[in-house]
Amino acid sequence: MNKPFLPTLAATLKEQRWDDHRYYHHSRINQSLHLLSAVCFVIAYGMLYFDPAMAAILAWCVSMTSRQAGHFFFEPRGYDHVNQATDEHKEEIKIGYNIQRKIVLLAIWVAIPALLWFQPSAFGLIQPATDFNGFVHDVGMAWLALGAAGLIFRVLQLWIQQDLMTGVAWMTKILTDPFHDIMLYHKAPLYLLRGELIDPMEHVAHEVQAKKR
Repeated sequence: MNKPFLPTLAATLKEQRWDDHRYYHHSRINQSLHLLSAVCFVIAYGMLYFDPAMAAILAWCVSMTSRQAGHFFFEPRGYDHVNQATDEHKEEIKIGYNIQRKIVLLAIWVAIPALLWFQPSAFGLIQPATDFNGFVHDVGMAWLALGAAGLIFRVLQLWIQQDLMTGVAWMTKILTDPFHDIMLYHKAPLYLLRGELIDPMEHVAHEVQAKKR
């Protein structure tokens, strides 16, 4: 008997959110950068209705760079004593884009402006820009398409590797993360001002211990 869609989606989404928080957001700097990223993503969502190109530029140049800088440069990569897991294990089981996948995605992001600079028509696919403002607009729209393609591509991967529900829940998580991150990490800058660089995650440790009993 098939389980109801919405309750299953809610349960899968809750589990993915919990794993994402407890495995990949120990650094208070990372959490603070996620707060900045989330606020800018929410602004970009609003801009989609009247200037999608600039919305994509804000999302990629501020939201994505701050978010990924938190992961690449500030998140601890050693053994996770809270979850009792190695970094290699966490990278292997990550539902979304792990470090290797992110590097590929960011490499494409960087390559797009170079491509449009030397091939303004994208090999005949678009009307070539005639001035710098047109070039910026084309880059923004290409980045918007890249974001959508990256989202759909990973959903299809998860559908093939696991199941459709996992992919749909992950897509829902990604699209709503900005709102959830604001709720989750709005106090992170305050902890940083107090000198706390790493979240003790006592709530996570208690749950890990409880599951072992």
